[in-house]
Amino acid sequence: MTPTHLAFSSAFLLALVGLTLHRTRLLSALICLEGMMLSLFIGLTLWALQLDATAHLSSPMFLLALSACEASTGLALLVATARTHGSDRLQSLNLLQC
Repeated sequence: MTPTHLAFSSAFLLALVGLTLHRTRLLSALICLEGMMLSLFIGLTLWALQLDATAHLSSPMFLLALSACEASTGLALLVATARTHGSDRLQSLNLLQC
């Protein structure tokens, strides 16, 4: 395993551990999801470059576009949650109420 593969694998695992252990605030969960998406983007780019396949070079850009859409949706949910509940703490949200 090259140092580059080790770096993006550890970045993904660190973001995954952060998502599973530190779920007190919505903003921290969104940042961990963004870290996971960016490490997947780097991994997919490295994979396409290692295979030297030009057909697979559009896949990382598609993933990056989906990541941007996910980030904007997450920030919209964060703003809506902060306005309705007054906080972004996940403990105070009751998902069973409308």
